[in-house]
Amino acid sequence: MTTLKLSRRQALQMYAAGLATAWAGCGLSGALESATNSDATPPLARGTPNSSERTALVEDFRKRSEGLQAKFEARTYKGDWTMPYRLFRPAASGKLPLVLYLSGSGGLGDDNLKQIGLGNIFGTRLWLLPEHQQNFPCYVVAPQTDRGWAKYDMTQQGNDGAKVLPGLGDGSRLALEIVDSLRREFPIDDRRISVAGQSMGGAGVWNVIASRPRFFAAAVICCGSRSTEDGTEAIDTPVWAFHGDADKTVSVSLSRDRIAARRKAGGRPLYTEYAGVDHNCWEWAFTEPELVKWLGAQTRS
Repeated sequence: MTTLKLSRRQALQMYAAGLATAWAGCGLSGALESATNSDATPPLARGTPNSSERTALVEDFRKRSEGLQAKFEARTYKGDWTMPYRLFRPAASGKLPLVLYLSGSGGLGDDNLKQIGLGNIFGTRLWLLPEHQQNFPCYVVAPQTDRGWAKYDMTQQGNDGAKVLPGLGDGSRLALEIVDSLRREFPIDDRRISVAGQSMGGAGVWNVIASRPRFFAAAVICCGSRSTEDGTEAIDTPVWAFHGDADKTVSVSLSRDRIAARRKAGGRPLYTEYAGVDHNCWEWAFTEPELVKWLGAQTRS
């Protein structure tokens, strides 16, 4: 098998989307809660996205979550290739949920650190906060890929990077193998396995739920980048997607189009769009006060 490793620069080129398309409501200030043909979006944090009230939540999270990264155990999984990953084990006993986190391109590599550092601190540390472990005790697994999550043909390069191919990506495949191995090792509630990811990892979330349409209890997707999935896959899986309308790395049109297609196909996704927010919408998404409560309430039927 040919090994295809990516640099962060290559990843950003690959995951950047094309031209944005016009969409009603994109000129609104504040966070746009789009709930047409969907279940009601839980209440969002107070304040417009760039207000001092709202950004204070982001800064508070940074302070309160500092040090939680030390609670992740370093592990490796040997499949077709060796994938490093981090695992958090809750103190609670009994069969418990698991959250799979797929990092953005800042997590690319094999040092078993970057996928829980940099911009990935929000999507990994959130679940470990004491109040969340009290109300939603769960395992958290954060694998690290050096070749992205979706499937690519590196020999075919276009203006926006390598050609995206249909099918399960190598990174996604090993991430799912890790989840399966943890299900055998620990008392994990198979009906409450969820997945979250941002940017490159957002594309990975679409990729893995398409591969296992009746496996995940819920999916959280922040500024999901390019993949062949159009949003109609795993139509019954609850999805809450987020994007900033000022994203200069991954066009907001990608999320808009996927959500529109999902609703047209009969799905009921939640979608929150932040006015004036660039690519780092995950800082807002993972500090939404109701996010953990929403995900914790989802159970696969």
